[in-house]
Amino acid sequence: MTKDKDEKSTSLDDLFGEFTELTLENVTIELDELKVVLRPMVQQLARATAQPALSIPTSLISASLKPPLGEYSSSIREITIGATKKEGGSRSSTVTIGGHTAPAWDLFQSPPKNLPVIAADVFDMPISLAKVVKMHYKEVMEDPAEWARLCVDKFGADLITLHLISTDRLISDTSPADAAKTVEDVLQAVKVPVLIGSAGDPVKDGPVLAKAAEVCEGERTLLCSATIDVYEPIAEAAKKHDHVVLSWTSLDINQQKELNRRLIDWVSPDQIIIDPTTAALGYGLEYAFTMMQRMRLAGLLNDDELQYPISSGTTNAWAAREAWLKAPELGPRELRGPIWESVTALALLLAGNDLFMMMHPAAMKTVHDLIDWLKEQRPVKSEDYPDWTTISIPEGV
Repeated sequence: MTKDKDEKSTSLDDLFGEFTELTLENVTIELDELKVVLRPMVQQLARATAQPALSIPTSLISASLKPPLGEYSSSIREITIGATKKEGGSRSSTVTIGGHTAPAWDLFQSPPKNLPVIAADVFDMPISLAKVVKMHYKEVMEDPAEWARLCVDKFGADLITLHLISTDRLISDTSPADAAKTVEDVLQAVKVPVLIGSAGDPVKDGPVLAKAAEVCEGERTLLCSATIDVYEPIAEAAKKHDHVVLSWTSLDINQQKELNRRLIDWVSPDQIIIDPTTAALGYGLEYAFTMMQRMRLAGLLNDDELQYPISSGTTNAWAAREAWLKAPELGPRELRGPIWESVTALALLLAGNDLFMMMHPAAMKTVHDLIDWLKEQRPVKSEDYPDWTTISIPEGV
């Protein structure tokens, strides 16, 4: 309120009632009391939008834990690689994979019957490798037998995969007979099961693996690999000499089923391991994970064309340039590369993979350590699981 010279009381409304907007600059207003009157409509809007005050909960909602138990009508076949002297071979031990009755690491229901294993990659000639891998093998790359011995004695490989890449017609065109001599040398050098890998040459793979199967008579090795285009000579050799066949396809579940159907015309179901291809971290790992998981579940649900253990060429992780690229902003290659291979393997371990073909010693140790840790996790009866929604936590924890 103000007073004019005639001491007549005047309100702000009287002074500024003609204006719809008023701007004051550099003005100080001193008031004993300020009363704001809202129009009825504004009051109604304010009440409509006002939210009641939230009350602080005094207890958790009562709930019980129900383990996600599934019903699986079948199991994954058990496949054994290698043969001891008693079994007609010369290995000191054998490796058995598969036999699962539940999804991978579903400890609510069933632990894996046989733990996953690691095969170290060895080549029959020096090859181009990332520097952080080559530093571990440069002294033995000219000698596949010593290379294999190093992987077993120092790096703890469960198996050896000998890749006969020199047999490729575009590389050295090594004859099947000469490649077989290398196989014999590696068999003499180590006593773990030895897997035989071909070069991926559609003309040479059949004769090379057939000759390798012959010199491995009685050893029950894994012949890598039969494909949808080249499988008959490999399957025939496996049948004749009692070996296992790796059924390899490229991220195609229907093609995998088709190849398995064809192989069954030659070998028995306990002579097949499947490899749906490993796409590395950053290069389609999610496809490889999904494919392996689908195959594992399909096998458990009685699809007899997919009831086989799964293998992963985890070394494919080194095809990702980020694993070895000299880029300081990505971190040191000495750590980044092994991590790249390890993460690729760990993802597929959770998908249900049984056999990992790997290369970097640190990556192999990482996966071995995780498998050892997981095997200590024993299944617990569902009624014994703590009800975390009502459990009391001691003060200070």
